[in-house]
Amino acid sequence: MATSSQAKPITLNDQTTVNYSRARRTLNRFLRHRVAVVGLVVLIAIVLFVTLGALWYSEADANYNDTKRSLLAPNAEFPLGTDTIGRNILARIIYGGQISMLIGVTAVTVSVLVGTTIGVFSGYFGGVVDSLLMRFTEAMLSIPSLLLLLVMAKFFSGRIPQQEFLGRTFSGSVIVIVVIIGLTSWMYLARIVRSAVLSIRETEYVMAAQALGATHRRIILAHILPNTLAPVIVAATLGVASAILSEAYISFLGVGVQPPTATWGNLLEGSRRYIDDAPWLWIFPGLMIVLTVMSINFVGDGLRDALDPRSDKKI
Repeated sequence: MATSSQAKPITLNDQTTVNYSRARRTLNRFLRHRVAVVGLVVLIAIVLFVTLGALWYSEADANYNDTKRSLLAPNAEFPLGTDTIGRNILARIIYGGQISMLIGVTAVTVSVLVGTTIGVFSGYFGGVVDSLLMRFTEAMLSIPSLLLLLVMAKFFSGRIPQQEFLGRTFSGSVIVIVVIIGLTSWMYLARIVRSAVLSIRETEYVMAAQALGATHRRIILAHILPNTLAPVIVAATLGVASAILSEAYISFLGVGVQPPTATWGNLLEGSRRYIDDAPWLWIFPGLMIVLTVMSINFVGDGLRDALDPRSDKKI
């Protein structure tokens, strides 16, 4: 006599296995992207350079000046040479890299928080909320971001005193640049998140949650946000490179991070009058910016392909 079979319930171990398999497939797709792997290796090397380099040079070494040794070419004592007032370029690149990367990561954190919030609310609630938020986003997009960045950086420059954090002294302009870059770079992310939410809110599991009386907060936190993480992660990764470049732009023009705090951008600013006579002033910080931005972009491309479940092509 035949017996009816019952479906086996999904256990916590089964769900863990599914999540592990999905993560492994994502990792495999990323590792097949050879350029992204190279970019990741270069990025890790740069991060180790600017962090472990602090074990050899102190912040005082980076800021110490002696005009008797100004504009020395690279030599055994100063592997990357010295600047116009005798500061060690290698030490300043190490500490400048810490600030440039800190600005990139924190500015993108601000951008992701603002852009994700606006995108989720706009896509989920729709109607008047969507119209108002998207018109505001389009208005922000119509303003040239670099021009807005320059104007706001110039206006707020010098208005915030120096800050002490983890034993480091930061120019107040660092906070200004982080906030300005973060608040002027969220618009594209907001539109990406809104597009994702518009499709997610029509799925069966979201409609089932609504039918069961789940609150908007629970639906957003439990169902909407987790399914928008992939585009947010990719946009955030690429945004770090964009933020580092933006800081370099305005610091090169003299309205970015102010001395004594070093960044790769204001190291370039001090080399404008010595492009031919002292090329080491711009070659080394410029090379660090190029390598960092390119490696982050390569990693972002790899993450975009790896996080796309439809991407099973060999790279």
